[in-house]
Amino acid sequence: MNVDRLLEWPFQDVWQTYTVRDSLLYALSVGFGSDPTDAEQLRYVFEKDQRVVPSMAVVLGHPGPYVTDPAAGIDFRKIVYAEQSMELLRPLPPAATVRARERVVAVLDKGADKGTLLRTERRILDDASGELLAVLNATLMCRGDGGNGASHGEASPLHRMPDGEPQRIVEMATLPQAALLYRLNGDTNPLHADPELARRAGFERPILHGLCSYGLAVNVLLKTWCDYDAARIASVRARFSAPVYPGETLIFETWRDGQTLSFRALSKERGVKVLDNGCALLR
Repeated sequence: MNVDRLLEWPFQDVWQTYTVRDSLLYALSVGFGSDPTDAEQLRYVFEKDQRVVPSMAVVLGHPGPYVTDPAAGIDFRKIVYAEQSMELLRPLPPAATVRARERVVAVLDKGADKGTLLRTERRILDDASGELLAVLNATLMCRGDGGNGASHGEASPLHRMPDGEPQRIVEMATLPQAALLYRLNGDTNPLHADPELARRAGFERPILHGLCSYGLAVNVLLKTWCDYDAARIASVRARFSAPVYPGETLIFETWRDGQTLSFRALSKERGVKVLDNGCALLR
């Protein structure tokens, strides 16, 4: 890993035009429409009176595959998402042209046996008005790049989970083809589609995108605490603690304290925690 190069990576502005169809596809890929007669779900997967899933922000303005550039020196085949957060300044429109720019904010070596955390920030603006729509912070675990001694920047804050039993529990089944569907949003990493590559990376089969699990969590929060009103979501963050395999059922445990929601998710089949330290702030 070329730490100095990454800290000064020459990111350029990225323009992306997305359409109503793109917004509908994203909603389908994170579980909306599982009950096509549910009027509230239907608003996210049918263009009549359309709403946009807040977490669609995470697929907008991606800077491209810089982690695969030889100049970065990263073993990109062993990268997994560790954390994701988003702050939404206002609801996303069903279609727009956005402008975004990425920057590396931290590189933190966790040891040769664990890897290195790479933290980035992305700011997404409406290109027509210049208005800031969202701020994203992502942490990648570069599992093949630990032991470099790097310590630049700080780790993201950890949300403390509430004590006691969850107030509301929701189960959500994922589709066997969930990763193949989600990759159509733009993340075509073959780790999520190629069985042989997944095995070489240490997984029994292709895994679900971490950001798909994140979108499923936002789906659950909208349903459980927000009456499917996207405008209620101000920010969401979570840690990815284990991979999800497409076809598994996720058990979401949620709590509310004022305008703060806490959540985590477990694989029903394996009893493994897959999302943790989740926190959403409501308007």
